Amino acid sequence: MTVTIAAETPLQDEVRTLVAELNAVLLELTPPEHCHHLTVEQMADDTTTVFIARDGGSAIACGALKRHGDGIGEVKRMYTRPSHRGQKIGEQIVARIEALARSEGLKRLVLETGDQHYAAWKVYERSGFTRCGPVLDYADVKWSVFYDKRLDT
Repeated sequence: MTVTIAAETPLQDEVRTLVAELNAVLLELTPPEHCHHLTVEQMADDTTTVFIARDGGSAIACGALKRHGDGIGEVKRMYTRPSHRGQKIGEQIVARIEALARSEGLKRLVLETGDQHYAAWKVYERSGFTRCGPVLDYADVKWSVFYDKRLDT
C-alpha cells in the first residue's frame, strides 16, 4: 500500500462518491438537522482546500481546511473508507491541514464532530486538539462535540 495525500479539487466523480459515503455514515449517527455537511460545490470555493488520500490511485480518504476570519481555520469533511481505517491516514490528513494553516499564518484550528464519532475523537486528540465549547456559529447541542488547537503558541 502506497498512500499519497494531495490537495485536489472535490469536483471529481470519485470524490463525490467518497463524500456521499461520508454523508451516509454521518446520517446514521446524527439527526439530519444537526449535520453540517459542505457539498462538493461548497468545498470547491476559494476559502477551502480539500486533501484527498489515494491508494494506488483510488480515493480512500478526505479532509478539508475551511478558512474563516480572525485567523481561524476549520477542519471539515474528514473521512476514511472502512477498508483503510486503523492506518493513521486521518492523522496524516489533519497534519497536512495543520501545516497549510500554519503556512498561511492561521492562529487557531477548530472543528465540530458528532457525539458518537469516537474514532474521530482519537484522531483529533492524537493530533493535539483539545475539547472546547461551541466554535464559530455552531449551536451547543447534545449531538455536537467541539475541538480546537492553537497554532500561534
